[in-house]
Amino acid sequence: MREASVGHQCPECVAVGRRTVRPARTAFGGTGLGVHGYATKALIGINVVMMLLAVASAGGRGLAGGGFGGLLGSATPLHRWGAVLGYASYAIDGPAHGIAAGEYYRLITAMFLHYGLLHIALNMWALWVLGRQLEVALGPLRFLGLYLLAGLGGNVAAYLFSAPNAQSAGASTAIFGLFGAFFPVLRKLGRDTSALIPVLVVNLVFTLTVPSISIPGHLGGLAVGFLVGAGLAYAPRQRRTAVQVSVFAAGLALLAVLTLVQTAALTGT
Repeated sequence: MREASVGHQCPECVAVGRRTVRPARTAFGGTGLGVHGYATKALIGINVVMMLLAVASAGGRGLAGGGFGGLLGSATPLHRWGAVLGYASYAIDGPAHGIAAGEYYRLITAMFLHYGLLHIALNMWALWVLGRQLEVALGPLRFLGLYLLAGLGGNVAAYLFSAPNAQSAGASTAIFGLFGAFFPVLRKLGRDTSALIPVLVVNLVFTLTVPSISIPGHLGGLAVGFLVGAGLAYAPRQRRTAVQVSVFAAGLALLAVLTLVQTAALTGT
């Protein structure tokens, strides 16, 4: 027997009760599991593992000694394989590589690669701060969909508006998407967003003034995150899940079309 608020209950009764009681939902239809931060922790873990693999691929190098006064790391063979790259050859008369050459996986892998210890430390700190709050509000699945679609949107923007031979990588595209989603989510919850504006402004100034940062990637992630966040937050309650799924599907379809259009422009096909 197990103690209850009134008397005792048998284990079988408790199990039946758990199966018949509907789990609590957030204001946006997500499950209450977001309070545990499982999705945020998993994303941080994947980024850390990819950082370790990148360093291992370079024989232990790549954590520092790169840009930003030597505080950023240098590119590794794993970056060469997985960073956003439009269309270029690594050697004279060598084969073309990049997204336009059919390496579309780069649009996903790039958001899990970082240039050195400082780069990943800053991004993972931002993911921890922003991710925990949004995961609680949206639930793990909706939060994960937002993160991945925003990161993909930022990388597609980098593909569209960067030089074909320019490489970029980092979770910043997805993290700027979290910044963008915060505004409609907090507005829908009736909370003040003024404290978030200075943080976003500082990040935008940093993006626009520090060399080698992908401006299209950050702004693209911000825009996609805002639009997806608005779709999740303002979906009508009666058809909330259907509308939210449609938001994800429409965003993914649009990004796919833009990618194919840019590929055709770069390859002339």
